[in-house]
Amino acid sequence: MPASKQEVRKGKDGQQQQQQSGPIHYPFWFGGSASCFAACVTHPLDLELKEVFSTSLASPSLPTLIAMASTSGLLGGIAGNPADVLNVRMQHDAALPVSDRRNYKNAVEGLYRMAREEGVKSLWRGVWPNSMRAVLMTASQLASYDAFKGVLLSRAKMEDGLTTHFTASFLAGFVATTVCSPVDVIKTRVMSAKESQGLMTLLGTIFKNEGFGWMFRGWVPSFIRLAPHTIATFLFLEQHKKIYRHLKGLED
Repeated sequence: MPASKQEVRKGKDGQQQQQQSGPIHYPFWFGGSASCFAACVTHPLDLELKEVFSTSLASPSLPTLIAMASTSGLLGGIAGNPADVLNVRMQHDAALPVSDRRNYKNAVEGLYRMAREEGVKSLWRGVWPNSMRAVLMTASQLASYDAFKGVLLSRAKMEDGLTTHFTASFLAGFVATTVCSPVDVIKTRVMSAKESQGLMTLLGTIFKNEGFGWMFRGWVPSFIRLAPHTIATFLFLEQHKKIYRHLKGLED
């Protein structure tokens, strides 16, 4: 005899429950969309402040570069914190137990649910570790890139071209990954936590359970991610400058 509608419905419900209890495979672009959202908010601030205080007549000194980059990183970190929290959560969601997953559909829905379910304050969870990371990231990227580029041009006698830009940005990516690794670990754990925890309490727990090894945990994956990002950022930036000078008829 054919199954009744109720039995069919039960069968479908049972299959649906079975599917929900297993691992959920999210589209690969979820984390990328959140990362782009965060980068669109923060990165223009990083580069803009540096350009505002730089002139074509005199290059700023290394301490000045660090100060400018740190300021822009702080502003960018604060402005982009909601998107950064969302980025961490969306990328970390698949690793959580099924019952603890947030299952954000997209970036906009994620931000809306965070504010509705946890309060607006949740958008600023980990803002100070995140801002400190942004300060270290921007300072180490921008300042070390200009420093490495200057050394390559003056000491190594390299031309101001793609090879120099690639080398300087690769080295800047190495510096940025190393400098930011400890703060990156803290930021990720604070933002992905279900409950709010004091920074000093969190640090004490980490040192107690993991010793000093946590500071550079995940360094290689971070470098694999950050190095291409740093290289692409500065290569595109240098090409944008070159095209702009050409269109304006300015000398190189």
